[in-house]
Amino acid sequence: MSNKPIKMNRLRQIIRLYCQGTGIKTIHGMVGISRNTIKKYVRVWHTLGITHEEFSARSDSELAILFTTTVSKTAGSPRMQILESMLPEISKRLKKKGVTREMLHAEYIEKYPDGYGRSRFNNAVHTYLQLSKPVMHIDHKAGDKKYIDFTGSKLQLTTSQEDTAHDVEVFVAILGCSQLTYVEAVESQRKEDLIKACENALHYFGGVPGAIVPDNLRSAVTRGSKYEAILNDEFASFAEHYAVTVVPARVYKPRDKALVEGAVKLIYRSIYTRLEGRRFSYLESLNSAIRPALEIHNNKPFSGRTYSRREQFEEVERDALGQLNPLRYEVNKQVMITVMKNGYIRLGEDIHYYSVPYTYIGKKVKVLYTSIAVKVYYQYTLIASHRRVRIKYRYTTDETHLASQHRYLTEWSPERFIQQAEAIHDDVARYIAKVLEHKVYPEQAYKSCSGILSFASRVGAGRLANACRWADNIGQYNYPVIEEILKKRLDQLQAEDEPAAIPAHNNIRGKEYYQ
Repeated sequence: MSNKPIKMNRLRQIIRLYCQGTGIKTIHGMVGISRNTIKKYVRVWHTLGITHEEFSARSDSELAILFTTTVSKTAGSPRMQILESMLPEISKRLKKKGVTREMLHAEYIEKYPDGYGRSRFNNAVHTYLQLSKPVMHIDHKAGDKKYIDFTGSKLQLTTSQEDTAHDVEVFVAILGCSQLTYVEAVESQRKEDLIKACENALHYFGGVPGAIVPDNLRSAVTRGSKYEAILNDEFASFAEHYAVTVVPARVYKPRDKALVEGAVKLIYRSIYTRLEGRRFSYLESLNSAIRPALEIHNNKPFSGRTYSRREQFEEVERDALGQLNPLRYEVNKQVMITVMKNGYIRLGEDIHYYSVPYTYIGKKVKVLYTSIAVKVYYQYTLIASHRRVRIKYRYTTDETHLASQHRYLTEWSPERFIQQAEAIHDDVARYIAKVLEHKVYPEQAYKSCSGILSFASRVGAGRLANACRWADNIGQYNYPVIEEILKKRLDQLQAEDEPAAIPAHNNIRGKEYYQ
């Protein structure tokens, strides 16, 4: 089409070749544009009276205004010149939320009553945006979206002792409008690492955009969809914490994530190349090296323009971002557990036990736990909450969770049993202490100790003390032994009742014979 606007990269190529002394016919063969069109742009360049260096320093937006030829009939019209002078400011205001072309046209007509109608106004704005299409951010509202992804090419950490290297993932986030970019190396693409990196990006930007657009990562999206993807519960909880919407890119729609994919390519050139030949043993040292390279990338002017990502962000996008939640998000780990018959759940990671209300014995519950807390849910209802304890084989108990007839069990402890035994007799206390010592875990001996001490009220303290001495002499430390001694009244045997020693004789075999 004769009025189809030329792309600014093509225009730059034409002027560069012409300034290098290349002929019109040769330029035509190299760029694939008609010779008449090339001549027209060369004439405009001569009319401007600028050097090639000045031409190269102009932004795509400025060149679009200077070289536009799509409205040749009105190129010299004062009305068009006024409108063209307003186009840069109009395009910038369109990036603001709530600003529409109709609103801007109304302001234009109010200021210039003899100006163009809405159709011609919209066409001029559209042409201007098309001519400067390489400036990707003009299609994005300020503070609207943050795009996230992982790079395809990984970085490496080297273990100095073994001189072996392992790959680490590289997370990239970019704001749609200003293209301000954040980069961080993480151990993996697991949801814990993704959420932490995504949160760090929000703090780097200093605010929250309207939406986060991830690729269909397993750590963010459980199931992708053309119309409505299903989010990972943990990532959805993170988004709720920061009051941000998650809008996953559509499957097999590369244009939905073109901005971040383009950023990844730039990262390879601006950051990866600066890290070549350097060795890093820890993520912290690798990220410390990435950060200065990232700042150079964000502060470097766009190609062919006089402003950088950082400058564009400070001018247009910073104030459009929402406020950050002052509290950092704590990643919740999740596991499904069946409540044991004793009314406890076992957190396998710590091998620690936590109580739940006894009415949920045998039920399957969801456990969400962080570094400081353990919360138990049954059908979306919180039924128990505990401070996380990492001591193995111990029990954390809320007494209100126990049935009334079981609450006395919480009073059991080695010290309490020994104290009760001392009140009966010192021999009983020594025996109880040995019962506790002979079990791998003291909790296993609690019932035995309770049963042994109960004999004091049934047979008397004296008989119990004698039974403990008998059991101690034969080296048996448990409840059944004491019960058997008392049942057979062995504790009541006096010294004279004890059987006489068997005399030595050559025909009598000793106990060693049967071993």
